[in-house]
Amino acid sequence: MQQVKAKKNLGQHFLTDLSVAQKIADTLMDYRGMPVLEIGPGMGVLTQYLIADGHDLKVIELDRESVEYLEEHYPELEGRIIAADFLKIDLGKLFDGGNFCVIGNYPYNISSQILFKVLDHKDNIPCCSGMFQREVAQRVAALPGSKTYGILSVLLQAWYDIEYLFTVPEHVFNPPPKVKSGVIKLTRNNVTDLGCDEKLFKTVVKTSFGQRRKTLRNSLRGMTNNQEVLNLPVFGMRPEQLSVSQFVELTNVIESNRVEK
Repeated sequence: MQQVKAKKNLGQHFLTDLSVAQKIADTLMDYRGMPVLEIGPGMGVLTQYLIADGHDLKVIELDRESVEYLEEHYPELEGRIIAADFLKIDLGKLFDGGNFCVIGNYPYNISSQILFKVLDHKDNIPCCSGMFQREVAQRVAALPGSKTYGILSVLLQAWYDIEYLFTVPEHVFNPPPKVKSGVIKLTRNNVTDLGCDEKLFKTVVKTSFGQRRKTLRNSLRGMTNNQEVLNLPVFGMRPEQLSVSQFVELTNVIESNRVEK
């Protein structure tokens, strides 16, 4: 079978540098023996190293041509290739409800959605690593005060420790993307309870960064009409200035002083 043709609508850019693929596979060295789900394996450049490392591996691939290529070239994956859209599958049933790691050279066009889905299953995913568009990778790993610090940063860092590992240049892909890529690793932290209403926390974070140029006093005014609360120093700050723990405290303040519906 010939090489798989990259499809623009699926955001496919096939990695050609084997040393980069090996380094990405190595991010799961501490999780050998735990099931692993690879997203978007394409022609298996990363898959081959995950197989060699002895992982209990399943792969999920939407592109039919890639599925056929994997079936032909990787007999070890028999019964382990899921021909489906990652965003639509039930992860809770994937490994009989047990824990598993997620890895991949992720399609750039749905990478943020992938991360939000991982977050929805955080109690079953102790580690998520792989390659993203560098801008997204930097955003996930950004610290408070950074221009790239935003919704993804706060929501993921509440539950995961984030490491930005290395940058990957454009020329090691076929076809080359127009942007650089970045490899990151998310490791589940020890937080089991944020200490606030989790749903409200998400709303506060998303509302704050939805108007990131405004102070919190202006962007969150619709959530509390208590003027004394709105005069607190934290409401004079902008969202990128707040750490995760400060967003937790802010959520608790708002919950105690919410606008009555």
